[in-house]
Amino acid sequence: MIQVERLWNRLMELSQIGKQPSGGVTRFSFTKVEQRAKQLVASYMEEAGMQVREDAVGNLIGRRDGRRADLPAVLIGSHIDTVPHGGKFDGALGVLAGIEVAQTLNEQQIELDHPIEVIAFTDEEGSRFGLGMIGSRAIAGTLTLEQLQQVDQDGITIWEAMEQSGLDPQNIGEAKREPSTVKAYVELHIEQGRVLEKEGLPAGVVSGIAGPYWTKWNISGEAGHAGATPMDGRKDPLMAATEIMQFMEEQAKKHPATVATVGQISVKPGGVNVIPGEVEFTLDLRAIDEAIRDAVETNIKATAEQVCLKRDVVLNIEHLQRIKPVPCSNSIQEVIREACRKTGVEPITLPSGAGHDGMQFNEWPIGMIFIRSKDGISHNPAEWSSKEDCGKGTKILYETVLALASE
Repeated sequence: MIQVERLWNRLMELSQIGKQPSGGVTRFSFTKVEQRAKQLVASYMEEAGMQVREDAVGNLIGRRDGRRADLPAVLIGSHIDTVPHGGKFDGALGVLAGIEVAQTLNEQQIELDHPIEVIAFTDEEGSRFGLGMIGSRAIAGTLTLEQLQQVDQDGITIWEAMEQSGLDPQNIGEAKREPSTVKAYVELHIEQGRVLEKEGLPAGVVSGIAGPYWTKWNISGEAGHAGATPMDGRKDPLMAATEIMQFMEEQAKKHPATVATVGQISVKPGGVNVIPGEVEFTLDLRAIDEAIRDAVETNIKATAEQVCLKRDVVLNIEHLQRIKPVPCSNSIQEVIREACRKTGVEPITLPSGAGHDGMQFNEWPIGMIFIRSKDGISHNPAEWSSKEDCGKGTKILYETVLALASE
């Protein structure tokens, strides 16, 4: 059956690639570090007896054929890229658990009707270019050539980074999967929250994925001497920004299951004794309910305009990405609940506040399994899930795949 020790050893081995002095892991897409990680994961896929390939956008795919070649595949996926100084488990667990499922099926000599494919998606996090889920967008057929013009902090476009990795950006359309070739998509992931820990449970069934809305805010005013410019004569964009950010927090707190995060901020010219002339920051706004998210967005923008008018500064908002919240398939949720019962886990249901690749797939059913996160910490070197919980979640994934891949 599932070899928990093998899964754990692979997790720890993969975590050494991109390891930082902080103890965290940094693996950005289309880099040499990521390439080393993909080579290691590909070797695990080959060891599991899978056929391994890389598609037009760099997704790493391992396939195990089913008894019938005419049946659509069950996809198991996640990602191996990380945020800066991220954790060992986010994304990586889902990919390695999928490989463990495939290897166990081979070792047990179990034939399934449907093929299964394990996918390590390219750039789920969006940390390098500000555009997440590049690989899953390509598979869904929604990645555009225009999006490949987004740049990283060094001015390198996604297009250029792909070319540097030996990929031809013109061919991204070849990564698209026809809906008829996919039966279902399922993913195992750490919760990145505290619900399961609070309930004392190792795993749970995900009901749906909150939709993120990313924007970049630029507020320009007038730089000036910090000592010689009276307070009532200033056009300070940073003071406007702080007032707006405070309102963002207040709005999110008023609406359950809604969160607002300012993750990046830049102040120019950046002198200790200089009134800022320009401020740029990002907003990540997300909610399970799209109508609530849109209402919060409207309130924030209206107040921001008033603040900037009052302070005589200029506001410009750039839209980076807007993704609808996505419900998980009711039928797959029931399959996962039954898998939980078979594994001795009480099947609790909970939403995902974090985004995942599955939310790109509108044309086939999706399902997700969460495992417990210590203290709810993620995107942080302290991110942790126990060996036992990783094993329990993988066993639930195994039972889920058995059910979904049997006609």
